[in-house]
Amino acid sequence: MAKGLKHTAGDTMIIVPLGVASATPTATRHLSSVALWREGDVHLFDCGENAQMRMLQAGLKRSKIENIFISHFDVDHYSGLIGLISTLQLQRRDRDLTIVGPKGIQEFMEWNIQFAKLELGFGINYVEVEEDAESTRVVDEDEYYVEARPLNHTKFCLGYRFQEKDKPGKVDAEKAERLGITEDEQYKALKAGEDVELEDGTVVKSYEIVGHPRPGDSFAYITDTKYCPNSVKLAMNTNILYHEATFSENLADKAAETGHSTSVDAARVANEAQTKLLVISHFSARYTNPFILLREAREKFFPAWLATELRPIFTNPSQEKGIVQAKVYLKEIDDNKSGSSRSGGSRRGNDKGKKNFRKRKSSSGRGRSSDRGSSSRRSRSDQGRKRKERPSRDYNDNRDRREQNDSNQGTSRPPKHITPRTPFDDFDRF
Repeated sequence: MAKGLKHTAGDTMIIVPLGVASATPTATRHLSSVALWREGDVHLFDCGENAQMRMLQAGLKRSKIENIFISHFDVDHYSGLIGLISTLQLQRRDRDLTIVGPKGIQEFMEWNIQFAKLELGFGINYVEVEEDAESTRVVDEDEYYVEARPLNHTKFCLGYRFQEKDKPGKVDAEKAERLGITEDEQYKALKAGEDVELEDGTVVKSYEIVGHPRPGDSFAYITDTKYCPNSVKLAMNTNILYHEATFSENLADKAAETGHSTSVDAARVANEAQTKLLVISHFSARYTNPFILLREAREKFFPAWLATELRPIFTNPSQEKGIVQAKVYLKEIDDNKSGSSRSGGSRRGNDKGKKNFRKRKSSSGRGRSSDRGSSSRRSRSDQGRKRKERPSRDYNDNRDRREQNDSNQGTSRPPKHITPRTPFDDFDRF
């Protein structure tokens, strides 16, 4: 985290996606986890494998984790917990940590801690939610609370809402000074709604100085669920709704079968909840181009964004630049396209090692048959040399030629956004 972040961020929460994959990681996507930064503390929603490394890469201090909220017991949502706890122990953490999840989270954690013989220097406060619970306030602090509600998945799954409590109104400093308010304690009392009596007996009313209370920011985390009313209740009037969009609409049957949402389902929740910003995540590995999901969501709701790993999202966009800076840049697999020239550029690069042969001068009258024979031999020799020195096949160039031929013939191919299946795909993957 950038130095001085707590003092420069002001009234804002920062959402940092750490993993946006569903079920299995890919070369560029990690398993489910989202960090919420607020006033120097980090609140972790799900903790998939490699979550702690992604925090480190995002510039978020693991020692600042205050709460961990686990949605359900699909392995991709909690597989990073034990490694994270071990790291906190090695960092000599000494203050308590709160872990929230479905009933069974305490048994799972305690067994693993005992099995690994971890001697923790800090306590863990477990908050377990029963399956028959409707709405549970799992964390309740002076400035915020966290609400959990059951969702509609193939197993018991919780969605969460992080809600700041209403903030005091802003103080009219000029008016306060005119009325004789000079001390910090007097300002604090007025902001707390208390009237202040001055030395001369004058009473300054709080409402004369302090404006109306301001609603706190809010964030909803909804993943691994079909559309359900509780999703809307958790997301109602939020600043940011972080919602899964595992499938596109043409796989709605698959989504219903596996207890997941389509991008259109996510947009439906955003519309009914009247959220300010929809962020979709938890993408199936079959979508190499998740913008197909974003396009569907934006047709039903706007603004909608794609969750991008390590890319922070601010509840106050005016403070977005320069506060959180990732420590690493994850290079996409096809980023090197821009660095290579098209249409035979690689061939020109491989030609550098070839020898330049001077053309043999032909005689006007003699040895024509001999020249033809030697020319034939040189041709065969050159062909053999070219076969040996032929550069590796450039599949990008071949694809470009095919696309160009298609456009010349008046045909168009749909964008390729689904990973092709291979003979090794003997399971019905997400």
